[in-house]
Amino acid sequence: MAANETPNQYEAMFLYGPGAGQDLEAAQNNVRGIVERHGGKVLTLKKWDERKLAYEIKKQKRGTYLLCYYTGPGPSVTAIERDVNLSDDILRVLITRADHLDETEMAAVEPQPIQPREERNPWDRPYGEDRPRRDDRPPRDGDRAPRPPRRDEPAPAEGAAKE
Repeated sequence: MAANETPNQYEAMFLYGPGAGQDLEAAQNNVRGIVERHGGKVLTLKKWDERKLAYEIKKQKRGTYLLCYYTGPGPSVTAIERDVNLSDDILRVLITRADHLDETEMAAVEPQPIQPREERNPWDRPYGEDRPRRDDRPPRDGDRAPRPPRRDEPAPAEGAAKE
């Protein structure tokens, strides 16, 4: 770290596959090693939650989230992201600034409960302003311009009666 750089405080959420839940200590040591390798100092590191993923990532349907608060130089963020992309164990990482948090708030962070979604069939959904009924559409008769003649048809005479 350069002498003129002040360390920033970051929050990093590491996403591991479901196997990290059984070997949590190895996953935490891996995260600690990645952060410290790039000049960071780990403040808090804990298992956040194990959840079903919204979509498959690297053929994994479930994931274990590890939450890490650390202080480090600004360039450490891209270096950590590069190490995660090269790692086979870590699926994703999200790193944000966390200068607004103190150590008691970091230790108190817990996962949010998953709220069940109400699933409705398309035919049970109410019609709203954004979804007009078929009866509300304007009539289509007469709102189109007459069709131009085809190339192989003779042009209609000007005084010819319409059919």
